[in-house]
Amino acid sequence: MFGPTLVLACLAVSTLSLAAAVPVNKPTGQKFNWERTKYVYAFGDSYTFVQGTEGLATFSFIGDAFHFSFTPQELLSDKIVPKNTSSDGSNWVYYTEFLTGCFEGKPSDCAPHQLWNFAFAGADVDKALLPLHHNWTVDLVDEVKQWAAYASDVVPHPPEETLVAWWIGINDTGDTLNNHNITDFDAFWELEMKSLFGAVQNAYDHNLRGTYLFFNVPPMERSPDHLGTSIAPTYKQHILDYNAALAEHVASFAETHRDVTVLSFDAHTWFNTILDDADKYGFKNITGFCECKDPDFFWFNTGHPTEHVHRLLARAVEADLLAASAR
Repeated sequence: MFGPTLVLACLAVSTLSLAAAVPVNKPTGQKFNWERTKYVYAFGDSYTFVQGTEGLATFSFIGDAFHFSFTPQELLSDKIVPKNTSSDGSNWVYYTEFLTGCFEGKPSDCAPHQLWNFAFAGADVDKALLPLHHNWTVDLVDEVKQWAAYASDVVPHPPEETLVAWWIGINDTGDTLNNHNITDFDAFWELEMKSLFGAVQNAYDHNLRGTYLFFNVPPMERSPDHLGTSIAPTYKQHILDYNAALAEHVASFAETHRDVTVLSFDAHTWFNTILDDADKYGFKNITGFCECKDPDFFWFNTGHPTEHVHRLLARAVEADLLAASAR
């Protein structure tokens, strides 16, 4: 299997492109088993969101900042709209739907896994730290607040059957590039982590437990929007620093929440692996983009990869979930 390894954070948090692995203690809770997992929850941005019939078109599965609340009936009747994502078709979490058998329709009708997706396209971690992309955007902090207020008592989440995916930071690392209000980036990434893991703690405090899966930020300086530009080196450093802070806080969270199994997927190394050996994976163009279904292209638009990239990513995640289940 190509790409980095998803690792149990109780053994080590994989930071293959950053620093040495950070050892943390073994969790005391239920052992993770992907095949036994029934409920998959997702929080994040456009790389993770799926369209719902009760969501804002091209932004969410359910609700937005102006329609923050929803009833149990609205949530349970909400249907996944297939192939409506930031790529030319399905994204990785859709292919996690492929793993779950939940491509479309009501998540509660899917078997053996249900996908409940609260990611919002364009989300940063916290609107208190970075401006919203739109006045209807729901940041990650509020994604969790929304879930806690209106979904936590509606959809089950028994720890032994629950996986929670967290993928955020792509917009944050980009939105800081021209932000002249930030003078100390080390301190700023720590503020980001405080907000991010405050949201994670909020989910935990509302009994969303079981297994947590954290993704780091891909090498977005290699996207068509930034490749070869004068700001690309700064973007690269922002991503490396964000990922280093994330790895440290993932390890700390795992250490202090031993009833949760913590997994980490190094998307940064995985993307670099594909881009560095693109021909091997069927890509002929990794510098331009095509808003089409041409499998030769890695990038669908200036900042989002194609469906084929997401398909490969989902296969890598699936393989590592199964490997983690065997430990």
